[in-house]
Amino acid sequence: MDADLLRSKGVQPINIRSASVLGFGLRIGQRATLVSKAGFRCYGVVMELTRAEIEQLYSEPSVKVYRPEAVLTELADGSTFPALCFNLIEPPAPEEHNSEDAMKLRALAQAPGSSR
Repeated sequence: MDADLLRSKGVQPINIRSASVLGFGLRIGQRATLVSKAGFRCYGVVMELTRAEIEQLYSEPSVKVYRPEAVLTELADGSTFPALCFNLIEPPAPEEHNSEDAMKLRALAQAPGSSR
């Protein structure tokens, strides 16, 4: 998730940190989503939003196909905490991989300040 993109949509993410989720892989087609994958670990960014901000974001027609899923996130210091991750009900098929979006997401996760 891109904090600057979220801000452009009128929400103010806070407590932005790098994190990972065990037991999930990332699948990217026209949209990105986590998929359950035993033995995998997915790396990304976690941030806090208010319930009103989440409802505002996920009421947009372009993202109504996402549903909240409880996950256990792990920070670099080894601490864990529960979070909501919005995933596609029907993930894209592996052959629909979108390399350009994958590179953008990798850059976001590696960007300085992604652990703000």
